[in-house]
Amino acid sequence: MKFNVSYPTTGCQKKVEIDDEKRLRAFYDKRLAQEVDGESALGDEWKGYILKIVGGNDKQGFGMKQGVLTSQRVQLLMSKGVQGCRGYGMRSGERKRKSVRGCIISPEIAVLNLMIVKKGEQDIAGLTDSVVPRRLGPKRASKIRKLFNLSKEDDVRKYVIRREVQPKKEGAKPISKAPKIQRLVTPAVIARKKRRIASHKKQQERSKLAAAEYEKIVAQRSKEQRESRRSSRSKSKKSVSKKE
Repeated sequence: MKFNVSYPTTGCQKKVEIDDEKRLRAFYDKRLAQEVDGESALGDEWKGYILKIVGGNDKQGFGMKQGVLTSQRVQLLMSKGVQGCRGYGMRSGERKRKSVRGCIISPEIAVLNLMIVKKGEQDIAGLTDSVVPRRLGPKRASKIRKLFNLSKEDDVRKYVIRREVQPKKEGAKPISKAPKIQRLVTPAVIARKKRRIASHKKQQERSKLAAAEYEKIVAQRSKEQRESRRSSRSKSKKSVSKKE
């Protein structure tokens, strides 16, 4: 069985292959999101490590799905966007029957994805001893503030992480790229919001005036109808009295 072990703190990932059935028994009948002792599962060098089972695939490549409480492969009706159903070519509201593996680990599983929850005593080469820098920095304004510990008065645009892109032509200057900051509050955004609120208020006032005018027209027409009924009744009474 193959194990993809990741360590989010450093951003590294390592593949480990184990064929010993005794070690694999530590994973059997475990479910997704459960934690396993690293020493009993992967070997002595993993002493003190606690690993969390994040996902996996069976020998035919079908992924494990959380919440399916079986070790067998089952077919579920899925809609677009659900885990295990990408939904290419599907219409809105359409569901398809897709095969997924249950969340209980069995000998049919070929690959397991693990994540280090707690680091042990020794460093593992290629996993905990090196750091992979992030290619892209944060894009959202609140996350940039959190990264650099900024206050609301500081200008976030000065702290955007830029990256250099090597040009394809030889001898050309390198180009630096920066992400467009999302949820950035600027004077233009505030003015736009004020304009939107003012337009909503004007629309409410217009609708109120229109409703009041409509009620006036309805009241006037009902009054006219009542008067016409009265006049028609009085005419009919007069005609009856004349005949008598």
